[in-house]
Parts: sequence; C-alpha cells; structure tokens
Amino acid sequence: MKQSVFFDVEERLARLSGLGDQLEAFSRTVDFEVFRPDLEKALAYSDGSKGGRPPFDPVLMSKILVIQTLNNLSDERTEYLINDRLSFMRFLALGLSDRVPDAKTVWLFRERLTQTGAIERLFDRFDATLRNAGYLRMSGQILDATLVAAPKQRNTNAEKADLRAGRIPEDWQDKPAKLSHKDRRARWTLKFTKAKRQDDGTIPATDLAIPFSGYKSHVSIDRKFWFIRKWKTMDAADSDGARLREGLLDKTNTASTVWADTAYRSKANEDFMEKQGFVSKVHRKKPHLKPMPLHIQKPNAGKSVIRSRVEHVFADQKSQTGLFIRTVGIIRATMRIGLANIVYNMRRFLFLERISATA
Repeated sequence: MKQSVFFDVEERLARLSGLGDQLEAFSRTVDFEVFRPDLEKALAYSDGSKGGRPPFDPVLMSKILVIQTLNNLSDERTEYLINDRLSFMRFLALGLSDRVPDAKTVWLFRERLTQTGAIERLFDRFDATLRNAGYLRMSGQILDATLVAAPKQRNTNAEKADLRAGRIPEDWQDKPAKLSHKDRRARWTLKFTKAKRQDDGTIPATDLAIPFSGYKSHVSIDRKFWFIRKWKTMDAADSDGARLREGLLDKTNTASTVWADTAYRSKANEDFMEKQGFVSKVHRKKPHLKPMPLHIQKPNAGKSVIRSRVEHVFADQKSQTGLFIRTVGIIRATMRIGLANIVYNMRRFLFLERISATA
C-alpha cells in the first residue's frame, strides 16, 4: 500500500471541502469558544497542581458532542469514527498523531455536563450568539411537542403502578444493578395517527392508536427565523397544554402572538395568555360528536399555515440527526434533547447565513 504523505492528506481534505463538508461550515460560522466559560464552570477541573494527565480541552470535547448529535452515534462509534474520518479530525483540529478521547472520556464529559445542568446555560449562550448576529425573537412564537423514543421497559403491571406513583418497586430495591438499568421516568402513551385509505378507496372511521414509550420534547420557536427559543423535556404521557404556563412562552419576542394546536386550548391557558399580554392564535377544538362549524374551520385553516412551521423543526431533528434517547432517566434525556436543540439551531444558523451571503 502506498504510504500517505502530507500533501495526500491535504488533497483529500480539499476534495471533502469541494463536496460540501458540513463540519467545515460549522467551523467557519459557529464560534465554539463562546461556550468555554460555561464549560469550565460546569466541569470545574483542577489546576493540575496534583499531577496526572491533563484533561482534554473542553471546547474540543463539546465539538465531539456536536459530531455525536449530528450523526446519532454511540460513544464507542464516536471514538472509532474520529480516528477514521479526516473530516472529523479537521473539525476537531486533531492531527493524525494526536491523542483522541476514548469512549469513556466522552461519556464522563457528557455525564459531568448532565449532572451539573449545564445544557440550559449552553443553549442560552448560543441563543445570545444568534441575537448578537441579528436573529432576534420576532413575529410571534409557535409551540408544539413531539414524542422521542427511548428503549422500551419490560415491566409488570404492579411495577408500572409503583412507577406512576413515584415509588421504587419492591423487587428492585435490593438489586442496584437492575435499578441502574431501569428508566423510572419514561412513560408509555398512545400515539394517534390518521388511518390510511384502504384498497377499495374507503377510509376507516377511527384513527390508529400506537403504543409509544419514551419522552416528550416541548419547544417554542420564533415565527420569523424558526429557531428554538424555549424548550422543556417531560415524559411521553405528559400533557402538552400544561407546559404552556411553565416557561415555554417567550416575553422577549417582538410580537405577542402565540400559535399552537388544540392540545394547548384550555380556559386556564387562554386566561394565562391574556393576563400575560399574549394574543392567542391557538386552534379551536371541534365540538364533540358534531361536524366542525365553518366559522371555526376557516380560522383554524389559516392558523395551520403558520403553526405547521414547527413540524419542520421536529422533522429535521428526527430525519437529519435521528433523535433518539439511548440513556436512562429524564436528566440524561434532557441533556440529549438539549444537545439536539442546540445542534438544530446551529444548522439553521448555517442555512440562514448561507442564504444571506448569496442574496
């Protein structure tokens, strides 16, 4: 096999650039150094006076989490691909002879950020970068939630009842190994989907109800730029509407209008929005066992044109980054979804900057 030289590597990297290396665009557009103060505060590394191998640079490690989120990789697969791919090495500013963090190091780094709740601060830090670049929270906001799958838990009915009541099942209490692998916060729910047209052209009168286990990602995006501005992670069985009153509404948006689907329609929410100075454009519900009146149907159709934009956000996260919860517990699920939200905003930022440059 021909021995590679420096110029061979440079030629291959130039070819990757010509093919459109997304990570290279990230390096040009996103200033990852803005995360350093929050990373160092969360990690609280020692000053090295006691000796030992120095830790990897926190900004480099955060960029590894970006790679991992973009490609939906496990820690072991992340370690392998960083060693294997020139595009990953270039993004991380690593040479062929440089030491690469192993899977355990990546896990420990992410776990430290998870336990210190750093993901919210990192998200806010990048949101400040967006605002400084001129992407203000404008034209109102759109709320919605999506289900995020997690590994299914095989529990008995008695164990499920204990978990719903916030108790640890008795059989688990003296089995720490089993307890550490059981997700006590993920929940089952029913995911409803429209029934498909049959071969004879008819459509069944009832929709399909599909059991689903995992978590729910609540987001609020701005209508102007489609950036995620507020977010929250709950279990899959959680009510959508209740979260509207728990920090999802953004008072800094330049417009007061709020769009959402019928899950957010309630007297409590309408009264809350009116008291807080928001203008509700939440879909109205169809009367029970009655056809949708025309005076409700037409306004709902107009609202759907705007509200549907939030579906593009979820579609991007699931199709482009394969959003899925691999971990156990809502704290780690929050970290996973928070990373996905930051990476989505980064990709959206790249897209808008590219459009602006070619305009």
